[in-house]
Amino acid sequence: MLAEERFALILDLLARQRTATVQELCEALSASESTIRRDLNELDKMGRLNKVHGGATLPDSPFRTDEPTMAAKEELAVDQKHSIARAAAALIEPEDFIFLDAGSTTLAVARALTGPALHACYVTNGVAHARLLAQKGCRVFLPGGMLRPQTEAIIGAAALSAVQQYNFTKAFMGANGVALEAGFTTPDPEEAAVKAAAIHRAREAWFLVDDSKFTKVYPAVITDLHSGAILTNRCPNPKYRQFTLIKETES
Repeated sequence: MLAEERFALILDLLARQRTATVQELCEALSASESTIRRDLNELDKMGRLNKVHGGATLPDSPFRTDEPTMAAKEELAVDQKHSIARAAAALIEPEDFIFLDAGSTTLAVARALTGPALHACYVTNGVAHARLLAQKGCRVFLPGGMLRPQTEAIIGAAALSAVQQYNFTKAFMGANGVALEAGFTTPDPEEAAVKAAAIHRAREAWFLVDDSKFTKVYPAVITDLHSGAILTNRCPNPKYRQFTLIKETES
């Protein structure tokens, strides 16, 4: 039996009973314990199941509605965000006209800017981002609109209209979730609309997402996977490469 066939049978069994022991899977698939354990490791890496002691369970529902504050987000996945931010900053050229989205990972990009990247022009809907860029001597444009407290992002009709007046060479975007079918998502529809507008006006769009955001789905769709490349510390599922360009900072 091919590995793909075993994977399908394992997932089918889990879909019916949500948990399974290694022994149950060995009997159901007529496979050795070492083969089943190897298969569970692979499926766990892909995010298709959770490997637990002695067996496996289906992942919890990926649908989310929660959103930490900006301060709380800055304390999450700190090393991963720093590596992603450094890689993003290295993509910026002096002649670029950049959209820098609100968010904790994009704020790390602003902190990482040095050298020629400081001579690029920036549009950002992040208040903290604008302040930091200005302190670094960058030319920065801040759209008008309503300030959303949770993310400190400027959103609303005025922000949307302002963003639509620009053409960006590159857009560096944040997202709360990225999933194969749902694409890039976030909790708030108005924030999603500003993000989508920036992507539409950009020659290149890069989503800066650490590996904890894969498979998560939030209510508001930003765009599908085809519309933006992914810059991450680690992509847990090779299937994402079938839909878009992916760059990883961890080798």
